[in-house]
Amino acid sequence: MLYSSLLRPLLFRLPAERAHNLTMAQMRMLQSTALGRSLLRSFVGNIAPKPVNAMGLTFEHPVGLAAGLDKNAEAMEGFFALGFSHVEIGTLTPRPQPGNPQPRLFRLPEDQAIINRMGFNNRGAENAALRLAQRSHRWKIVGGNIGKNKDTPNEQAHEDYLLAMQALHTHVDYFTVNISSPNTPGLRDLQHEAALKSLLEAVATENKRLGAKPLAVKIAPDLTQEEVQNMARLAAESGFQGIIATNTTIGRNAPNTSQERIAAIGAGGLSGRPLTQKSTEVIGWVKEAVGDHLTIIGVGGVFTAQDVTDKRNAGADLVQVYTGFVYQGPSMVKQLQASWKNG
Repeated sequence: MLYSSLLRPLLFRLPAERAHNLTMAQMRMLQSTALGRSLLRSFVGNIAPKPVNAMGLTFEHPVGLAAGLDKNAEAMEGFFALGFSHVEIGTLTPRPQPGNPQPRLFRLPEDQAIINRMGFNNRGAENAALRLAQRSHRWKIVGGNIGKNKDTPNEQAHEDYLLAMQALHTHVDYFTVNISSPNTPGLRDLQHEAALKSLLEAVATENKRLGAKPLAVKIAPDLTQEEVQNMARLAAESGFQGIIATNTTIGRNAPNTSQERIAAIGAGGLSGRPLTQKSTEVIGWVKEAVGDHLTIIGVGGVFTAQDVTDKRNAGADLVQVYTGFVYQGPSMVKQLQASWKNG
């Protein structure tokens, strides 16, 4: 296969963030012409529709692109040409911010994993809205993942979420409230019950005022079963339609990578194969707590058809990929979609 035999080895020779930026530049170039889009589609071939109704929306099939890869909504046309049923942009904050100092993105190839401490680097919600306003009929479902700026105190965090929502509301199909990234100091404190209730209710109220769009909240894998289930119930009570399980983990269960290398990398969220089982477990906890009252989007270590089956059996209605896509390449979209059993 072209990706695994040629493209990935070349990209993996570069530092991870440089490879990411190069890939995004190529995607922007290819998506700009009919020939380029046709080339992207050739990587995956025809994907037969397998509709999924979730959060009041109809997804062409269950496999989407998780937030973090297209932070600034720069390559939407390209990712849809690669076959994704939905693309979640962001995390976007109301004001632009550079994120954490580089290096901040690290591959762990032995474990098919990534550690990142990007820190919500983005050009701001209004900047992304300018590109989203040029939405093509070829686009499918777009999710807007929103967060707070690093220098905004948690007591004022809701203001940032509302500003980002206001900028994007006309242009996205659903919103994800990101309170679970480990790379913004204090952000995960918003998962605590009192703070969470206040934030979710503020977001739901503003969303209703703007014209209701489906709402989801993205949760961390580093929570107890009780904490996860309390959050899920609170989201349902606050008028949310979905839970995204899960974000990256602060754990370091990467058994095939030397502890010296992991220690040298330092802080950041771990994603990829080491997260597969834990994210599936969290999906099960959410399903047990809220049943069919919320859509569950399974994220974390999705690489194979078996991963999709396991997450579906645990209660996921949709899945999203990021790290698996980096390691496996575009062909995985069709493979994962084909393994999904509706009903």
